Amino acid sequence: MSRKMQREVKSSRRRKIIKISAILAVSLLISLSAFGIWLVKKAEFAANNAYESADGRDKSDLREEQVEPLNDNISILFIGIDDSAARDQSSDNIRSDALVLATLNNEDKSVKLVSIPRDTYTFIPDSGYEDKITHAYALNGPRSTIESVEGLLDVPVDYYMTMNFDAFVDVVDALGGITAEVPYDLKEKDETDSHNAIELEEGIQQLNGSEALALARTRYYDNDIERGKRQQMILESIMDKALSAGSISKYGNVIDAVGDNMKTNLSFRDMQAFFEYAKNGKPDVESMSVQGYDDMSTGIYYYMPDEESLEELKDILQSHLGLKPDTSNLSLNEEDLTEQAFPATGSDQEEE
Repeated sequence: MSRKMQREVKSSRRRKIIKISAILAVSLLISLSAFGIWLVKKAEFAANNAYESADGRDKSDLREEQVEPLNDNISILFIGIDDSAARDQSSDNIRSDALVLATLNNEDKSVKLVSIPRDTYTFIPDSGYEDKITHAYALNGPRSTIESVEGLLDVPVDYYMTMNFDAFVDVVDALGGITAEVPYDLKEKDETDSHNAIELEEGIQQLNGSEALALARTRYYDNDIERGKRQQMILESIMDKALSAGSISKYGNVIDAVGDNMKTNLSFRDMQAFFEYAKNGKPDVESMSVQGYDDMSTGIYYYMPDEESLEELKDILQSHLGLKPDTSNLSLNEEDLTEQAFPATGSDQEEE
């Protein structure tokens, strides 16, 4: 074969390769676009299905007008609930097992996470007396819990999101598990209440949904403050995994995992606004807790907030939401928590 013919053959091959590459690239773009459109539609359907106002509560009584996540500083209350039939958790007996308030500052795209121990002693407006904040949910669902949190922290709760144990487990599994640090060896019940079904060893490791739930729920090895820290750590781990590039293909499964097990007053449009917080990677997140002490003076266990620390926490949150200038002189992150003696069995009196 002459050199001319060889050149023509090579040129023809190059053209075919270019054509095939172009076709593959266009096909990939079409597939990605189709996947993106399908994912958005799927998310929109799920969000609409999960939407539920807090008993007609359009906005917080602490707000003069309705806020918008895209333009304003806002707050979201995450409520983990136990509605298991195995524990006779009927609609009038459901309690909040985990409470985390997130305040989001729109200017610097920062987030503050505040863990509220379930046995925190505070005024429950719908009951008319002080009690454990975990009992509020059984009165009028999210609304009672929201109003109790607003009274405790003196900040508006603009949005809420409730999720039960099944949704939590399924979301973590849909993401392929999360990386978290287990602070000690533990044995714990699983989501079906099978005793010692979950065994974890101390150290940083990969956890599936059931294991992550066991780590978040366990109450027998430390105290409610440490429990709150664990829940914040797990939330951040879920956030890290969800924002990783490798998780994009798993979003459809995550949406399916939420299913009917989540309720929120966030619209789909509101949820889309939160992408602004994550477009440059994970936002700046600071974890804090309501500081306090154990009290058994009445024969019933309560977690009593420390008034001075509580006032500082209110100030920090109000300034983060832009409601007032920052006049606080205390950082209430987990490294600065005052060491106190917390009996390991104190918060186990959950049925009181």
